[in-house]
Amino acid sequence: MELFDKQKEAVGQGERTLLVYIELPQNRHSHNGADELLELAQSSGLDVIQNLKVTCNNANARYFIGSGKVEELADLVKELALDLVIFSAELSPSQERNLEKHLECQVMDRTGLILDIFSLRASSFEGKLQVELAQLRHLSTRLVRGWTHLERQKGGIGMRGPGETQLETDKRLIAVRIKNISKRLEKVHKQRDLGRKSRIKNELPMIALAGYTNAGKSTLFNYITQAEVFANDQLFATLDSTIRRVILPASGEAVIADTVGFIQNLPHDLVAAFKSTLEETRRANVLLHVVDAADEYNREKIDQVQAIIFDIEADKVPSILVMNKIDCLDNFEPRIDRDENNRIFRVWISAQTGAGIDFLYQALAEQLSGTMTRARIQLDVTSAYIRSEIHNIGYIHNEKVDDFGQWILEINVTHHYLSKLLSLKGVTLLWEQKP
Repeated sequence: MELFDKQKEAVGQGERTLLVYIELPQNRHSHNGADELLELAQSSGLDVIQNLKVTCNNANARYFIGSGKVEELADLVKELALDLVIFSAELSPSQERNLEKHLECQVMDRTGLILDIFSLRASSFEGKLQVELAQLRHLSTRLVRGWTHLERQKGGIGMRGPGETQLETDKRLIAVRIKNISKRLEKVHKQRDLGRKSRIKNELPMIALAGYTNAGKSTLFNYITQAEVFANDQLFATLDSTIRRVILPASGEAVIADTVGFIQNLPHDLVAAFKSTLEETRRANVLLHVVDAADEYNREKIDQVQAIIFDIEADKVPSILVMNKIDCLDNFEPRIDRDENNRIFRVWISAQTGAGIDFLYQALAEQLSGTMTRARIQLDVTSAYIRSEIHNIGYIHNEKVDDFGQWILEINVTHHYLSKLLSLKGVTLLWEQKP
């Protein structure tokens, strides 16, 4: 057992906590696992007293770690008067129960910690339902732990029925609650599908933000949309999916969605519960994979996000790597990187300062060109004011004033916006060239 952080400053008024990072053969090449566990604990407001690293070649069926290490932990728990021990590895229900009994304090694994953070962050009705569903699914496998009344029989006419144990009652009540939440979420999902179908009908391009948690997705979302979505330097600062209609230079109208941040080994219960939120990523026209350019482990995190994108079947969506936070790098200028086919695949920006955002708009315009149409329109003297709006929304290739004072514009806009223009008085379509 290696003590790699002697003492940590209190980060909240929460429980006095010991973090146990278990180094297994499969994660020995992961450089940020221990740091990430600490960040997760801090995001939950826990008072982290110490960090421990335990090397483990094979998982022990009883405690996951060896009994000798458990004895050392028990002594440490008593010495430091700890309330909570969090393990980085996923523990089975029996392992949690055995560890709690031996350590005489609450034990939690990384999945339980992430669920706890999600419960703190959820603010929308849908988000709260999704988190509760994930928590109940997780709890349903762990009802054996910490219950002292399981063997009591309780029954009677009109109650639970003769011979039903408390454990069976608890399982039944959780199953009923899961069923009710699933039905309510189904209604929310149908409403979300209606909104999605409406956007498709209006031919509005969908842009989805994805990336590792704390990469700066919400800061970028706020910059592009001028919204005020909560953004902070902490893991899972944004949990609830937010969708806004925006007007992008050279692309016109589009819809942009900010989604929950990913993390390595994201619990399956959470992926299942947030299916509708992640659906926005799968149905997008373009995916902006936001990366913290200043993070020394960003290559590893890019791979982990790509694995989750594959899991949710969003790997077919065209994507652009957005290397964010270049303001944290020394003397780094924003730029565009192109592949061998001259396609933009990476953009270097700072969502905090706005540096390089024009390059991002250029990349989006190229990527969304399939949703665009080129047309020549005529604006009569009463509708000339629309010209300035088109300058902001679309791209004007050519413009001139004819002998009658009418503007002739050759423009590049979305199909949806062109239809909107043609519905206005004084706007005439001269020709349209679809891609």
